[in-house]
Formats: sequence, C-alpha cells, structure tokens
Amino acid sequence: MVALPLVLASASPRRRDLLAQIGVTPAAVLPAELDETPRKGELPRQLALRLAAEKAAAVAAQRVDALVLAADTVVALGRRILPKAENPQDVRRCLSLLSGRRHRVLTGLVLRHPDGRQAQRLVETIVKFKRLSDAEIDGYVQCGEGEGKAGGYAIQGRADQFVTWLGGSYSNVVGLPLSETAKLLAGYGYPLWPEKRL
Repeated sequence: MVALPLVLASASPRRRDLLAQIGVTPAAVLPAELDETPRKGELPRQLALRLAAEKAAAVAAQRVDALVLAADTVVALGRRILPKAENPQDVRRCLSLLSGRRHRVLTGLVLRHPDGRQAQRLVETIVKFKRLSDAEIDGYVQCGEGEGKAGGYAIQGRADQFVTWLGGSYSNVVGLPLSETAKLLAGYGYPLWPEKRL
C-alpha cells in the first residue's frame, strides 16, 4: 500500500526539524495564515486545539490528496494566555511574568485524512523558570531569540538556562510533541520506519 503524502501546515522550522528527528520529511510545507487572536473567554487549551484544527482544515482544502498535520502551541500562566512575542518589549513582559513561576505549554495537534477523518491530541508540559535578574532579562531580550516565539522564549536555545524543572514532553515546549505525533501518524498508516531500499 502506498502511503499518503504528508503536508505540514506550519512555517516553523523547529517543527520540521523535530519531524526529522523521527525520520519524517513532509512532502510539502503549507503554512495556514490565520488570525490567532484568542476569543473572549477562550481558555488556553481551547485556543490551542481550535487553532490547530483551523490550520488543518485550511490546508486540507488546498491538498485534498494528503494527510495534513497541524499544531499550535500556547504558553499560559493559569488562565492567562501569553502572546507570541512580536518585539523586544513583548519578550521582556513575558520573561518578567514567567520569572520564578511555573507555567504551562500546551500544544494542540491535529492530523486530517483526505477521507474527512481527523485525530487530535492536546499535550501539556509544565515548565518552571528560576527567578530572573534584570541583567538576565536584558541579555535575553538583546539576543533576539525570544521574538516570534510563544511566551517570548525558545527552550532549545539560551532560555534553557532559565529552566529549573520540567514535567512532561520537552519536544512539546520546542513546538511539536514527538511521541503523540508519531502515534497519530502511525494510526493513519504513515510509515515512520520505511523499509530500507537496497
């Protein structure tokens, strides 16, 4: 049986790199352009799942022949959703809020089949930051790494030094929970371990 092509509905190079770690190379990458503003009263887990489903639906309409994988990662302090940092001021505000506290990283994951079936997962990781000094926050803001990242930081980069405790999936915090992704792909017949060609 010939496996369906896989389309990744994300522009994130981190998600492509994570897929490569489990031997998966998408046939195409088609980012879905959506308004990611939370709705009034929307909780972090609801936002992550809604955006992942909307991204998958948007791209599936363009690629009716393929499996479509979409994900959305949200960083939350209690019910408060932290923004995707767009500038140094956003990064500074996020780090000031995260300093010395635990927060949740939630990723909504959706895999759509051309026949209309859809599987989804919500993965949650708890992360605790040490109390950050003004100098540490200034240094991180200046390095520019947090811009464009949910919650204003990248755990796979310099921000890893701020983490004192992590409970759950590390790859989820980077942007794609690999164990759950592999299970979804396997469930829809996508070959994670292709036969070696001679």
